[in-house]
Amino acid sequence: MQKEYTLESIQNFEGKYPKQLWYLFLTEMWERFCFYGMRGVLAIFMVSQLGLTDQESNLKYGAIQAFVYAFTFIGGIFADKILGFKKSLFFGGIIMIIGNLIIAFSPQDLFYVGITLSIIGTGFFKPNISSMVGDLYKEGDVRRDAGFGLFYSGINIGALLGGAICVYLGKYHSWSYAFLAAAIVMVIGVVTFLYTKKYLGPIGDSPLKDLAPAKRTTREIAVYVGSILSIPLIFAMIKNTKYTDMFMYTIGPLAILYFIFELLKVKEDAGKKKLMAAFIFIIFSIVFWAFFEQSGGSLALFAEKNLHHTLLFFSIDPNIVNNTSNSLFVIVFSPLIGLLWLWMYKKKFEPNTVIKFGLGFLFLSGAFYVFYYTRFFANVEGITSLNIFTLAYLVITIGELCLSPIGLSIVTKLSPKNLSGMMMGMWFLASAYGQYAAGLLGAGMSSPDPNASLMTKLQSYTDGYYQLSIYALVAGIILIAISPLIRKLMMEVK
Repeated sequence: MQKEYTLESIQNFEGKYPKQLWYLFLTEMWERFCFYGMRGVLAIFMVSQLGLTDQESNLKYGAIQAFVYAFTFIGGIFADKILGFKKSLFFGGIIMIIGNLIIAFSPQDLFYVGITLSIIGTGFFKPNISSMVGDLYKEGDVRRDAGFGLFYSGINIGALLGGAICVYLGKYHSWSYAFLAAAIVMVIGVVTFLYTKKYLGPIGDSPLKDLAPAKRTTREIAVYVGSILSIPLIFAMIKNTKYTDMFMYTIGPLAILYFIFELLKVKEDAGKKKLMAAFIFIIFSIVFWAFFEQSGGSLALFAEKNLHHTLLFFSIDPNIVNNTSNSLFVIVFSPLIGLLWLWMYKKKFEPNTVIKFGLGFLFLSGAFYVFYYTRFFANVEGITSLNIFTLAYLVITIGELCLSPIGLSIVTKLSPKNLSGMMMGMWFLASAYGQYAAGLLGAGMSSPDPNASLMTKLQSYTDGYYQLSIYALVAGIILIAISPLIRKLMMEVK
């Protein structure tokens, strides 16, 4: 007889990690292969295959990534209110597969059609698996942070593989192969989820399971149909970034109004304070991702032309380094950072969550100063050191590890169960605004002259990185300064 998994039996696990965490990480790992493989090739693909300038490519990159993360907010709400996490994840995975297959069939002609489907699919897939990880733990379970740390480290294996393989296939073999690889691994991810979802018990079930089946089915179909009907709208907004501006100016205020609406419905004063604390974390994360996500835009274009092909004693494509260094360093250093926090906790001087966020910004500042410093290693042609560039990624990764896995965990801790999908969507919507701002910042750094020399491009980009270093430093200082106020809002949550 098949064992029935209840929420209580799942959460009462022995050891450090529940076994369901491994199943979710395997599913997410392949989605990360697909996502980071696509992200790594977007900017260089649009310049080399679609004929866009560096400035246009940065704007398009920011628009595409912004829509990807904006739809996670919408997907999180639909999962909370109608589909449940399981059905939302499955639907999103299927749409992502179709989108990648369309691009693989004709990369130059059908790129925007396929990207549109990938945006919708990721919106339904991404926020919900993180929410399910949070549901594996009881409130107050001290093992939650370790679980998110492992999850964050493990899924970067997929990002590492996707970042290297898709760039290699696209640049040296065929762009069709690059997008086909992304589709194939998403098939693996969806199949893995279908095979293992029985072990999740009630986690991720539809919130309408007690509703009459006919009514529930009608509402679910309405979500699917509405998603398909949105395809022409998203397609138009990606093709013309002016429409993207209008969308981003609209979705943010609407999301804040919806957050306030849900906040006012919370009866307990403590619950309201915790939601406000989560909102502050989300706002600061916008700034962080606006700088961090230069990796897929301006840094990808910088790596394409302005870097040597020698890393230590090896010859390697700088775009592969740009697209994999962060993931490799996350895999290596995430467990070490976790052990450092544990050691500091035992010695009774571990920084609190807010201070860790602030440290993330300080490391981010240091990383962009190193990116800026590459200009002093350039030759007369404007080509500089891949080694120094990679060192900057080590610093930026440490900053990310101070913020992102902790951010995922703290948002689930501070959110009531019935709003976890929405709040996770808000976290990713903040990433959408970060991506959008990243595109604008990258375009601002780009030389307006498409025929500019490599030295001119080097100076233009590194000047921009110096400014980002200053801004990140200021943000980190402000966050650390107001940390006592945020800690009060967090109440008992650590």
